[in-house]
Amino acid sequence: MENVHLAMEEDDIYSGYNDYNPTFDSEELENDAGFQQAVRTSHGRRPPMTAKFPGTAIGARPLASSFGSRVPMASSMGRPMTGAVQDGAARPMTAVRAAGYTSSLTRGSTFDPLGQSKGPAPPLEAKNEDTPEEKIKILEKKVNDLIEESCMAQSIGALQLALEKAKEAGRKERTLVRQREQSGNADHINLDLTYSVLLNLANQYANNEMYPEALNSYQVIVKNKMFSNAGRLKVNMANIYVKQKNYPKAIKFYRMALDQISNAHKEMRIKIMQNIGVVFVRMGQYSDAITSFEHIMSESPNIKTGFNLILCYYAIGDRERMKKAFQKLISVPLGIDDEDKYIPSNDDTTSNMVIEAIKNDKLHQMERDLKVLAEKYIMTAAKLIAPAIENSFATGFDWCVDMVKSSQYVELANDLEINKAITYLRQKDFNQAVETLKTFEKKDSRVKSAAATNLSFLYFLEKDYDQADRYADLAMNADRYNPAALINKGNTVFVKQDYEKAAEFYKEALRNDSSCTEALYNLGLTYKKLNRLEEALDCFLKLHAILRNSAQVMYQLANLYELLEDPQQAIEWLMQVISVTPTDPQVLAKLGELYDGEGDKSQAFQHYYESFRYYPSNIDVIEWLGAYYIETQFCEKAIQYFERATLIQPTQVKWQLMVASCYRRSGNYQKALETYKDIHRKFPENIECLRFLVRLCTDMGLKEVQEYATKLKKVEKMKEIREQRVKSGREGSARGRREGREGSAGSAETDVKAVSQSESKQLSPPLDSGRDSSHSSNSTKGERLSAKMRSLPGSNEPYEASSPKEIDASYVDPLGPQMERPKTGLKRRVEDDNFADEELGDDLLPE
Repeated sequence: MENVHLAMEEDDIYSGYNDYNPTFDSEELENDAGFQQAVRTSHGRRPPMTAKFPGTAIGARPLASSFGSRVPMASSMGRPMTGAVQDGAARPMTAVRAAGYTSSLTRGSTFDPLGQSKGPAPPLEAKNEDTPEEKIKILEKKVNDLIEESCMAQSIGALQLALEKAKEAGRKERTLVRQREQSGNADHINLDLTYSVLLNLANQYANNEMYPEALNSYQVIVKNKMFSNAGRLKVNMANIYVKQKNYPKAIKFYRMALDQISNAHKEMRIKIMQNIGVVFVRMGQYSDAITSFEHIMSESPNIKTGFNLILCYYAIGDRERMKKAFQKLISVPLGIDDEDKYIPSNDDTTSNMVIEAIKNDKLHQMERDLKVLAEKYIMTAAKLIAPAIENSFATGFDWCVDMVKSSQYVELANDLEINKAITYLRQKDFNQAVETLKTFEKKDSRVKSAAATNLSFLYFLEKDYDQADRYADLAMNADRYNPAALINKGNTVFVKQDYEKAAEFYKEALRNDSSCTEALYNLGLTYKKLNRLEEALDCFLKLHAILRNSAQVMYQLANLYELLEDPQQAIEWLMQVISVTPTDPQVLAKLGELYDGEGDKSQAFQHYYESFRYYPSNIDVIEWLGAYYIETQFCEKAIQYFERATLIQPTQVKWQLMVASCYRRSGNYQKALETYKDIHRKFPENIECLRFLVRLCTDMGLKEVQEYATKLKKVEKMKEIREQRVKSGREGSARGRREGREGSAGSAETDVKAVSQSESKQLSPPLDSGRDSSHSSNSTKGERLSAKMRSLPGSNEPYEASSPKEIDASYVDPLGPQMERPKTGLKRRVEDDNFADEELGDDLLPE
């Protein structure tokens, strides 16, 4: 407050403004005669009022109030101003009455220019829908809504619904026309609405392949002279004739449409001429098609027409014109901006943001698609005409490469040369392919990497693993991020059994391209080799998520679950394989083996039988089915399977002995005797056959018994002599070893035993190296079935061998005590030994 200085009383600059002027007393306006007089008349005149406060601004200019009274200054002529206050009366402000002001505002009233204090406005009067005009408007709106619904249904693929809506719109529109005619407004018929209804109906008929109805609807529009530009619809009619393969009529309507479209619509005319050319190609009239395409290429060249023109020249075999057409094709302007404009600069931040925004927009995507399409057409045309334009394929391809190098598609030249090498491969000219690919060793890194990748793949298929490894390294050095090169390198390491290193290369290929299915597949196989089954399972489950219907992937999953001793899961995956490839006999046999291991004989028989039906030459399947019928006491049915095995392996005596044994078990001794005699003629030294012949002849009282008994003794004696020689040879070799080293007779005898044991081990069948510990159950299954089979004949069977140790090792009688369980082990569908050819070699050739 120390800095506040109060003004002196005589110096008050605001004095006089708070004085009350009775003129502004609104409460006394009703008693003011002058004001009331001004209210009653608009032409009242009063003498000018002098200012009551001299020296202030109030007397010099009018004082306006919101209540309609003003105090104006006197005019220079002495005439009072209109609306001035005279004798206490004031003139009303009629000029601003529209804004809500009034001259008769009473005390206590509020400012309400919108008149809201009077309550809500009365409701609008409802339209009378019974009038003809209103009915017509409502019906017109319904027709428009139906057309819109029909178009929306078509856009989502509900073609039948779209047609129903279009038909309903047509019915409503006809009703609308009748109502207009009845009301006398026929001149006001909406032709645009009629045109829309008919056109939509014709389109929906065409979409539903109801072509006669569609043509009728289009004809109604075309014949009506009141519809302008209806001639264009003849293009739609021509398209329908093309679908109906009525090509002459299609060309007629295309030409009629072409005549009715002015030259101003150049693009439309070009498209119609292109359609005419395509129809001529379908009719085989290549000369007429060439005329259309040549006109388009001279007026408005485009990539698709240029390619079609080359095809026509190729069809008529005109070499020179093929060359000219190819030159025209590669010179067609695409109208695409340079890709450099999408490379951001380091200086301008704003332009970098714009480039980032347009780098992948719709326009740039369209440009990329157009460029890819042009490159595809050029590559296809070059591969097509290369063998035709010159005497040799190589010369023609070289001409195409030279033309491309001098065009805007310079980068395609290297791709064409790689395609040249691939064409050599398709022609099985591997040397030329290799020579062509070797020319890329000094090119830029991308092309060098692609060529070296293909070379590595070729050498890998030829099993030249050193060269394959060399070119894989070259491809990796040229482009370290090339997944195909990394896979080839991993393959060459894999065949050297360095599985850990191979897995690293496959992993790196996956890091560079996570969608590389070959790398993921090979990685799973590598983990399987390393016995890391859980990781292999994870790889193949990921691969199955990518390749849903790959039978190989599902089979590998089944095999892994089998190795993990989860047969139920293995069966589930094999069933999925069967759903994809229902006629694969190996998978069906594998299913039979798994069901057999689970003890489900009926399911095992079903799948083994299906496997035999699709591939009746699998010995393992035939053997299982024959043993199954013997086990179930249906020996007659087992005969056909063993006879099939006899046809497949005619030098194996055991199948013929099994056939004879089945005849004997079923009680058909005569047929069994004939079979044994036939076997004896083919294999006269087979002891088992002679034994059964002796017994059968004895029981049947035949005279040949003595003959066969004599032969049996001779054969047994010869066998005994042979065994004595083998035994003496072994003893001689053992004696030589005893003389060469110190040792007692007891130790020498021990050595002989050791040798015989080792030899017996060598004679035993080797284990399948491809099978794992999970397959040990097969041996137990075989033992169980063998025990059952041994118990089948019974102890008093007269035809069993008296001494099992004397039976020929090449035959095992299924009915005797020496009958063993047939091998039901099925070879894997993809053998591990064929890994490089079957599994790693797939799809390594980059596109």
